[in-house]
Amino acid sequence: MKIRAATHVHSDWSHDGSWPLSKIASWFKKGGWHCVLTSEHDESFNNDRWQSYREACIENSSDDFLILPGIEYSDPSNIVHVLVWGNIPFLGAGRETEELLRATKELQAVAVLAHPSRRQAWQNYRSQWTPLLSGVEQWNRKVDGVAPSLEGLSLIKQNPGLLPFVGLDFHRANQLFPLSMELQLNGRLIEEELLDLLREKKGLAKIAGISIDYFSKGTLYKAVNGIEHFRQYLRKIVKG
Repeated sequence: MKIRAATHVHSDWSHDGSWPLSKIASWFKKGGWHCVLTSEHDESFNNDRWQSYREACIENSSDDFLILPGIEYSDPSNIVHVLVWGNIPFLGAGRETEELLRATKELQAVAVLAHPSRRQAWQNYRSQWTPLLSGVEQWNRKVDGVAPSLEGLSLIKQNPGLLPFVGLDFHRANQLFPLSMELQLNGRLIEEELLDLLREKKGLAKIAGISIDYFSKGTLYKAVNGIEHFRQYLRKIVKG
């Protein structure tokens, strides 16, 4: 069956998240998602807390809705962020990106480069990261707004084989947005089944059920990019 997964979601287990896992499960399930891939900030965790968090995700999952626990790891400069999912130990906060990626690969976890447009993180990208990553966020709702990232698209074009990803970077209700990863699930809705699909780089990035490819070029991109510029302009006015 096809499932709709929301990715890059923060709960109140992150220092800046606002919703408990129970509310995340309830709201996203009602919104038509089958799964949430969380990405809690690394500085909030150690291995004991990570294991407790994994248990909390299991407690708030059900047969028809899964919370897949993950961590958003940042490099020492807090510029490059990597989303990691897998039943593995906590890898430690503030690690160098390549060191982190090699550890995730060795442990057979899934790693996705987060929001390459944030603080120009794309400029730090190294080609040796490509075989260690499953994908790159081409559209991050919090950072990119209502238009995809051209920097993310460029990285994917320059590094064939990377899966285009979409992420909400959800912290609070105003970041709800119809971005999702569509995954073709042949087995049960469990962690290992989803991880296998992401390891194999199988998935489609969509907005409201439509491929984001249509919004990443031509007239549609110009339209949504124009909307995003206007939104940012209004935001500056509101903030004074």
